[in-house]
Amino acid sequence: MPAATATSQPVLVKPTRMVSLDVLRGLTIGFMIMVNNNGDGEKAYWAMKHAAWNGFTPTDLVFPTFLFLIGVSTVFSTQSRLAQGAPKLSIFLHTVRRTVILYLLGLVVNSFPFFNLHTMRFYGVLPRIAICYFFVATLYLISPGWKDKVALLIAALIGYWLLMRFVPVPGYGLPGRDVPLLDHDANLTAWLDRQIFSAPHLYERTRDPEGLLSTIPALGTALIGLLTGLWLRTSNPLAQKARGIAIAGISGVLLGGVWNIWFPINKKLWTSSYVLFAAGLSLLLLALSIWIIDIRGQREPDADPSRRYRRFMPLLVFGVNAIAAYVLSELLPGALEFIHPRPGVSFLPWCYLGILKVIPNPAFASLLYSFAYAGVCWIPMYVLYRKRIFIKI
Repeated sequence: MPAATATSQPVLVKPTRMVSLDVLRGLTIGFMIMVNNNGDGEKAYWAMKHAAWNGFTPTDLVFPTFLFLIGVSTVFSTQSRLAQGAPKLSIFLHTVRRTVILYLLGLVVNSFPFFNLHTMRFYGVLPRIAICYFFVATLYLISPGWKDKVALLIAALIGYWLLMRFVPVPGYGLPGRDVPLLDHDANLTAWLDRQIFSAPHLYERTRDPEGLLSTIPALGTALIGLLTGLWLRTSNPLAQKARGIAIAGISGVLLGGVWNIWFPINKKLWTSSYVLFAAGLSLLLLALSIWIIDIRGQREPDADPSRRYRRFMPLLVFGVNAIAAYVLSELLPGALEFIHPRPGVSFLPWCYLGILKVIPNPAFASLLYSFAYAGVCWIPMYVLYRKRIFIKI
């Protein structure tokens, strides 16, 4: 990605809001809600499921894209607060507060509605987001330049590869010699998680897809977003920025694909090749979003932004209240678990079975269920959007 020009002190200019970021965030959250709630995960279309282990599906793009956008947005939100005159200490305390809230929300999402301490999952999507957000937000507040971010990114990706490839796994041996590289349970990430937590606390009992060690390359994903935000904050024309992001995206896909030969793309272990490949696709999506919304949209004769962006409203509804939409989608199944339209069948499985009766194709029925579930979550977010209520953590 083209290097962002930055001085030792941030330029205190109020940043212009990029609607493309909100739209892409909305698309990401909408798809995340769909793939997390697809009726019958085993029978859904391949694109609506994570890769079983090594490999990549469109579903595997969801989480890293959201993490990437957090890195991008961190630059804009920090610069906005600095432009308003907020001291750095105040911004840092806000970062700490937001981190704690995100992590606690993650525990609520993981445990709702029972909150059993003996089986509580301390890893998860929101805890990982909280850690990565705190890291990049604090780093940017301390040092707004780009060179140290590139160095940390390289160190995170190469360091994680060295750990996973050349450090013997206690009780198993050296990966690639004594055990297969990236074996399901005989890998360093899974082993470390089992040393920290017992099986009931891990999502897959023997390992966790948001485990401790794999947070290192996940920080790399957020750093790529931060670097992209720095590039977007330069004085270059927006079309040039979009081209630079597209070039970086193609480079990421190619580099990730090549590294996949030696270090397979694996979402559950968040491998370094996965970071580059997924970030490359996220960059391409962002470049496309900027071109369609922020560049092409500006050329339209209608100067009223509310009318110009009306076509993107369904995605903006999710995009401007992304965390709220995600939390709602995760809590709703637990809330409906106690409703049993017929003995032994709770409400949501009953809804899926009802669709399956009309649409006997299980994969297509699963897809319709996903759309319906996302639609149910969209309605309260639309009410918030209409009332201009944006839930800020």
